[in-house]
Formats: sequence, C-alpha cells, structure tokens
Amino acid sequence: MNPYLGEFLGTMLLILLGEGVVAGVVLKGTKSENAGWLAICIAWGLAVTMAIYAVGEFSGGHLNPAITIALAMIGDFEWALVPGYCAAQVAGAFTGALLVWFFYQPFWKNTPDAATKLGVFATAPAIRNSFSNFVSEAIATALLVFAILFIGVNEFTQGIKPLVVGLLIVSIGLSLGGTTGFAINPARDFGPRLAHTLLPIHGKGSSDWGYAWIPVFGPIAGGIAGALLYQLIF
Repeated sequence: MNPYLGEFLGTMLLILLGEGVVAGVVLKGTKSENAGWLAICIAWGLAVTMAIYAVGEFSGGHLNPAITIALAMIGDFEWALVPGYCAAQVAGAFTGALLVWFFYQPFWKNTPDAATKLGVFATAPAIRNSFSNFVSEAIATALLVFAILFIGVNEFTQGIKPLVVGLLIVSIGLSLGGTTGFAINPARDFGPRLAHTLLPIHGKGSSDWGYAWIPVFGPIAGGIAGALLYQLIF
C-alpha cells in the first residue's frame, strides 16, 4: 500500500472510532449517552491501537502531523515526505468526521446545544486561556512523542507496541486531557473542525476558528520539544 494512502486510511479509522465515541456519549438519545470521560479516553486509546495495527506496516502509523514533524526534526523521517503525510492525515481526519456525521445522522436534531455538537468534531478548553491552553497541548504532546520514542527502544513481544501506544493515549487522556480535551494531534482537530464548518449539521452554530490555532500549533511545538529532549538524552 502507498504510505500516503496508509496515513489517510489510518487517520480516517482513528477519527471514525475516536469521534464516534464522543458522539455516542454527548448526543441526545444514544444508548451510550452520558457514558463519561473514562469511556471516551479508553475508546480513543483503542482507536489509536486499531489504526496503527491497520496501517503501521505500510506507513509507520504516524496518524498525526505532530509525530511526523517531530520525527523529521530528529532525522528519523524524510522531510520530503512530511507534506504528503500531513495532507493525508488531515484528509483522513476530515473523511472520518464526515462518516461520524453520517453515522449519527438522526441524533444531531435531537441535541439542542451547538457547543455539544462542535465537541464531537473538535476540541475546546474547559477554561479558555490561550497561554494555558497552548501549554496544555504542548506538554501533553511532548509527553506523547517522548514516550513513543522510548517505547520504540524497548523490546516487546512482536506486535504488542500498538497496544502500548494505545494505553499511553488512555493515560494522557485521563491525566492531562481535562484542560483542553487532549487534541495532541493537529489533524484530529483541524480536519473535523473543517468538516463541522462545511457540513449541513442541524443547529450547529460556530466552528470556533478563533481557538483552532491552539490544537494545531500547540501539539506541533510540543512534539518537536519531546523529540529534541529524547535526542538530547540519547
């Protein structure tokens, strides 16, 4: 499989499963309504695991521009491939969000709050403070990249690493996700936010583009910092 296609399909699967659980928890009338933050964090971890298992052999399973850029910064990935990877990841995230919208079609009208609908697609801070929100995303993504690189040098039973990365996502979500919703992935926020803007979602309201730079540039900055710290230590 072409690696760009792998990143597209893997990120699409990641968003379909990840934002699918958010929709199930927050939209009115679903059988999983009010299942809570724990369900969301576990499902996102499983989504990452399944997506890496699906396409890791073909593309490396980055699924995240922050990871792609961070790896390129320390020489572990070709810069020439970065634009194509990032474009494929954003396109996959957009398509995954489109599928979530279609899958939960009857429930948008039943959910009156516009912010709740946006929350299915994109992240938002619990307390809006640009500096604090940026730092939250940067630190969480620095930890993500730093830990992934450390995981990479450990010996595991063959095929177990994607599961370990998924558990890392669960841990980050439970411990550090309460401030901004832990985007930790520019494609995960930008692609679905764009879908929210373009789709005819009943009563959708604003897509909050004024906040959108934080879940894009915060993870990129944090990912680079995490990779450089790892390189400094090793």
